[in-house]
Amino acid sequence: MGNIIDFHSHILPDIDDGSKSIEESLSMLQLEWKNGVTKVVATPHFYPQRDKPESFLNRREAAANKLKEAMKAKPDMPEIILGAEVYYFPGISDSEVISKLTLGGKNAILIEMPASPWTETMYRQLEGIYVKHGLTPVIAHIERYLSRFKSFADLKKLSQLPVLIQANGEFFTNPFTSRKALKLLKADLIHLIGSDCHDMNERRPELEKAIRLIEKKPGERAISRIEEYQKAVLSD
Repeated sequence: MGNIIDFHSHILPDIDDGSKSIEESLSMLQLEWKNGVTKVVATPHFYPQRDKPESFLNRREAAANKLKEAMKAKPDMPEIILGAEVYYFPGISDSEVISKLTLGGKNAILIEMPASPWTETMYRQLEGIYVKHGLTPVIAHIERYLSRFKSFADLKKLSQLPVLIQANGEFFTNPFTSRKALKLLKADLIHLIGSDCHDMNERRPELEKAIRLIEKKPGERAISRIEEYQKAVLSD
């Protein structure tokens, strides 16, 4: 795969529970590059109950500017694209806030869903994000929610909405979940991948192993599909 994009990362320094310093962020970016990642979408957490959009955007811009300045002295770094991991909230489809939190300023938004079982209202709210705002919801780290679904058919229900589904690389590389991850990918129920990296210790930005596994199992067609979705999300 010649154009790996990490669609879920907490790589900006000192803005959420991710990187704690410029130095750690640089180390994470260097590892991303070694893993073949050419672009990293920085998606710091946005919790609407705790933060105001203007405050969040100002802090995100300041963190990004500091990191980009430090990157100038470092060769071989992936491009940083700004976004957010927006925690679902009631009435999200009626909120004007979400238009400011899109991935790369384009027409998709990364949504973290609640850990509790999803209601029919939540499905309708996800649909409303697309209908009312023209934004495609990208469901973050789908593997965390699979236990909430009673069957494979429930995940199919999600796929019938105007949404895309993101999975973390670890879902593919974990021997206990790898088979399920590859099955979902083959069924076109996973569209984008991300590292969901937070640091250089337990939650490192390592996607190469997952990509190689995808290349080996579902094969080039699956890789091509991911690339098509990547391009669609970051295009105008």
